[in-house]
Amino acid sequence: MNATRPAALPATVPAARWDALRQPVVRDLAWLLFSADLLRAQPPVGMLASAFETSDELAATIGWLQALDADAGELQRDIAAARVTRLGRYAECLLAWFLQHGPTAHLIAANVPLRRAGLTLGECDFLVQTQAGWRLHWELAVKCYLHAGDGRAQLADYVGPNLQDRFDLKLSHLLDHQLPLSARAEFVSLGYAGPWEPQMFIKGWLFYPQEQGQGQNEAGNDPVEIDPAHARGWWTTRVDWPVFAAGHAQAWRVLPRLEWLAPRRHEPGAAEAEGIEFVDAVALSERVAHQNGPTMVAAFWIDDAGRWVERSRGFIVPDDWPQKAQAFARQ
Repeated sequence: MNATRPAALPATVPAARWDALRQPVVRDLAWLLFSADLLRAQPPVGMLASAFETSDELAATIGWLQALDADAGELQRDIAAARVTRLGRYAECLLAWFLQHGPTAHLIAANVPLRRAGLTLGECDFLVQTQAGWRLHWELAVKCYLHAGDGRAQLADYVGPNLQDRFDLKLSHLLDHQLPLSARAEFVSLGYAGPWEPQMFIKGWLFYPQEQGQGQNEAGNDPVEIDPAHARGWWTTRVDWPVFAAGHAQAWRVLPRLEWLAPRRHEPGAAEAEGIEFVDAVALSERVAHQNGPTMVAAFWIDDAGRWVERSRGFIVPDDWPQKAQAFARQ
């Protein structure tokens, strides 16, 4: 199609529209579709992906999710069969399911390798066609970065918990390498008729030092590349944990990596049936004391319906982590 594609509908919708979903895997999918992007658009290459072109498609998706929540067995079996252990792969499986079964854009291909002379140049995450016929190349990432700066508003100050990833480097790789893949000459020979419009589908959480209002730092201090509506959490050192945790929650639990998407909510009796354990701040401190790196935890309260509801989330980091993180941010 040669005409200019109309702007897609922003994906972000009020959490109340989807937060009533009960199945964790469906809540994770809804969060992936509806949560705020981590980044603003980075034209001309880094435009934002949206699963919806119209308000009718958005409404249809909410209805589809509600029906899926009532009978999520097939989705749960597919996720279990995939045996995913990485958060990014889990998100890929969820988005692929939506594109294969949902009411909006549909999947043409996923994880398409691009090679030249036997060497792999990269993979295109998703090739998608919208209901209106537009053909899109999506690059998906779900990232959790901790702000390690000393007041600076730079993307380099957002670092991965294990200090092996940095937000500025990830964005550069997206813009300079991943998104241009579908425009390369080698891509034409794969047989996927284009042209393909590249878009980035970047979701996740950014975590801030606990003294900054328990992670709710002022959006005006964000780097210009970051969407001010992004999901926010906090981080604190082990030595500062007891003071921070006091009065913050009725109970705590460590969040396994595959629970790093949507805020967690456990129906009455469900946590016990699934072997989920809630502990107090002292027990949690003892549990993370011997971890080599940062540990993501969540604070919970019991609501009027007797459900355990996540109030906030963050990382407890070793006491020497902030110094190491600042050095990594300045490399």
